[in-house]
Amino acid sequence: MDDFNSETDSDYTSYWRDWFISSRGNEYFCEIDEEYLTDRFNLTGLNTEVQYYQHALDLVTDVFDFDCDDDMREAIEKSARHLYGLVHARYIVTTRGLAKMLEKFKKSDFGKCPRVLCEAQPLLPMGQSDVANTSPVKLYCARCEDLYNPKSSRHAIIDGAYFGTSFHNILFQVYPAMLPPKSQRRYEPRVFGFRVHAAASLARWQADEREKMKERLRVARIETGFEDEDEEDEDDLGEEDEEMELADAFESAVVQH
Repeated sequence: MDDFNSETDSDYTSYWRDWFISSRGNEYFCEIDEEYLTDRFNLTGLNTEVQYYQHALDLVTDVFDFDCDDDMREAIEKSARHLYGLVHARYIVTTRGLAKMLEKFKKSDFGKCPRVLCEAQPLLPMGQSDVANTSPVKLYCARCEDLYNPKSSRHAIIDGAYFGTSFHNILFQVYPAMLPPKSQRRYEPRVFGFRVHAAASLARWQADEREKMKERLRVARIETGFEDEDEEDEDDLGEEDEEMELADAFESAVVQH
């Protein structure tokens, strides 16, 4: 515990969770309620996944009273951090845990989407596996529905299992009003204002495939989330078609010369 200034063992054990949450690199975590930590049902199965499980649990719950050398204490501290992370993944899908993570999400504590067209959409931490030591945490953008690596190297080494694969989806199911509208906006490469031919052809194909999928969803009466944007696109459709024709004509003229 390099960042924790302590003069006595009582100080060491009395504020472990406060120290853990306030330590640099742990900003993604929320504080787990003591009642949740002391309910053995919530810890089912973790004793087989955490070394020095009982000592680690005592440390996390502030009842640690074990005389040991520095090496042993360091090993127990490492196990305590791992135990807290595993319990954290279970806690954040509870009502209390979701509410705490929602507040952090509203304040953009997890960062904002680096994609320009997502307009600084707040991100959510998630794991690509529920098994510990499989992959590090990633950041999920609900607008473009893509994953990003954390900017900070301190965050990039956090185990993704400490957040799990379901948390971000459960949060938006419980709080549907927080789900941002989907966006079809994409970057379009241009040369002197004209779309690049190969990119324009690909864009047309993608647009056709998207429209076919939307039609299938409309027939199945499934909301796409793109309805409002579709109305705006219809107004610009004629202008885009004309622009496509001009782009093709421009490229033909360049090739002939």
